Amino acid sequence: MTGRAAPDPGLPRRVADVVAGIPPGRVLSYRDVAELAECRSPRLVGTVMARNPTGDELPWWRVVTVQGTLADHLQAEARDRYREEGTPLREDDRHLVRVDMDHALWTPDPPGA
Repeated sequence: MTGRAAPDPGLPRRVADVVAGIPPGRVLSYRDVAELAECRSPRLVGTVMARNPTGDELPWWRVVTVQGTLADHLQAEARDRYREEGTPLREDDRHLVRVDMDHALWTPDPPGA
């Protein structure tokens, strides 16, 4: 026995539902998605999104690190999508896209609100 918990079969759907609900021009961090999807780890959210077992077309560019960044290989496409949506951006010292988390972070309504 490895001591690992059994995989949560409902997690991919919960992650997909949270990500699909992020409005254009706004973002959530992986940590925020993990909390809203009742997931134990922001890293696991990234894994679920990369594997995309639901097959849904998700707005992946709306989920960023808490610093407002994405992996380097996603930068070009994300920049175009952010500009189309009017997402507030900052340029970092490497001239890569960084979301302005003070202005772009989305706060969803609590359940039942």
